[in-house]
Amino acid sequence: MIIGYARVSTLDQNLDRQICMLNEYGCEKIIQEKFTGTVKDRNGLTKLFDVIRGGDTVVVESISRLGRKTLDILSIIQQIEEMEVQFISLKENMDTRTPTGKAMLQMMCVIAELERNLIVERVKEGLEASKRRGKKLGRPSLDKEKLEVALRMYESKEYSIKEIVEGTGISQGSLYRAIHKRKLLVETKTNDII
Repeated sequence: MIIGYARVSTLDQNLDRQICMLNEYGCEKIIQEKFTGTVKDRNGLTKLFDVIRGGDTVVVESISRLGRKTLDILSIIQQIEEMEVQFISLKENMDTRTPTGKAMLQMMCVIAELERNLIVERVKEGLEASKRRGKKLGRPSLDKEKLEVALRMYESKEYSIKEIVEGTGISQGSLYRAIHKRKLLVETKTNDII
């Protein structure tokens, strides 16, 4: 089956041009989406992966319809390839059914891997520079007394989470982790007694 995927970023943009091109190509089904390409988890993309099967072909007007970031686009194309589905981009003239199309995809993957490695390297260099300047890295240590007060407030059932967070200065995430940890300890002690 030949399945088209058309996307625009905003609700007021029009999909007509893409749909026309996909119909002209011979797509039997077209999944349409109006959502930003900066987000990887999109309903239309999820639907596309639910619909495609090995031996199918996915067609887009341009690879930019899959997303904004090179790494995200390549990740999506690689997922499609892993499902033994062919990929065609009309604008870039990329067709993974051909040796040239496969070579283009491989070159893009090499560039994306280089980009990933450069990002990792820059992050490491930034962390090392921060350490040299004496900056303490990682989460700040939690004030145990404040956390204990927060837990007592929670257990009293007289305060909302918002009031506890504002009153103690403990983050909501830290409070929930402490509550969960305390519940696990109580359950473990109860199970040991039984």
